[in-house]
Amino acid sequence: MNNEILLLGTGTSVGIPMIGCQCEVCQSTDHRDKRLRTSAYVTYEGSAFLIDIGPDFRQQLLTHDIKNIDAILLTHPHRDHIGGFDDIRALNFLSDSKKIALYANDFTWKSLQKQFYYAFQPSDYTSLPAANYSHIDLESFNHNGIPITPIKLKHGSMPCLGFRIGNLAYITDVSEISESEFEKLKDLDVLILDSLRKTKHPSHLSLEESVEIATRINAKKTYFTHISHHMGLHSDVEKELPEHIQLGHDGLRIQF
Repeated sequence: MNNEILLLGTGTSVGIPMIGCQCEVCQSTDHRDKRLRTSAYVTYEGSAFLIDIGPDFRQQLLTHDIKNIDAILLTHPHRDHIGGFDDIRALNFLSDSKKIALYANDFTWKSLQKQFYYAFQPSDYTSLPAANYSHIDLESFNHNGIPITPIKLKHGSMPCLGFRIGNLAYITDVSEISESEFEKLKDLDVLILDSLRKTKHPSHLSLEESVEIATRINAKKTYFTHISHHMGLHSDVEKELPEHIQLGHDGLRIQF
């Protein structure tokens, strides 16, 4: 049984191409420069985890013929990370309305309830998205016997979570990693890490900052995600990176 992460989307909140943009990245014909909003699908020890459920969720699952999700892990409540919540209805239908396990901190859960208020109010409508919420904080938790470790992050002024599953760590939308959390990131096979653009940003890592953090963590392989069109062409940026660090791209499958 292979443990694998599939990068469903590696783009920033507006995706690539951005609507109306004529830059060389948005006009590129390289499939690696076509980026949906950031999300990932992890299969580990027989269970399937979705990390974030953005507005491209439906398209991503149809593209990769994904029919099963055992649990959803949410990093934070920005719309590009939870905007596809309504589309879990299709998965509810496939499992006779079985609710999908959903793990998030209280901050994200409360925001989800506000943004999709209709799903959480008494209603005689039978086609609402259904999820079983479990509160998480910074302590490891288990789903189907699989330990998952949340990682404390800062996304500008907003709290955000990363996740470690086995020897994989997934860290998106981050400007700062708490010093204590680096202990959770030792001995990784694969690190997926935020890297928005080459210049500094108040709530994301720049390329230089991402390389610095990746070098410190020293996973066997690191792949960057949440990439904007300001980063430059995938083929050009790849040439600038150390051998064990690469840009991720939509549809990339990585075993760990």
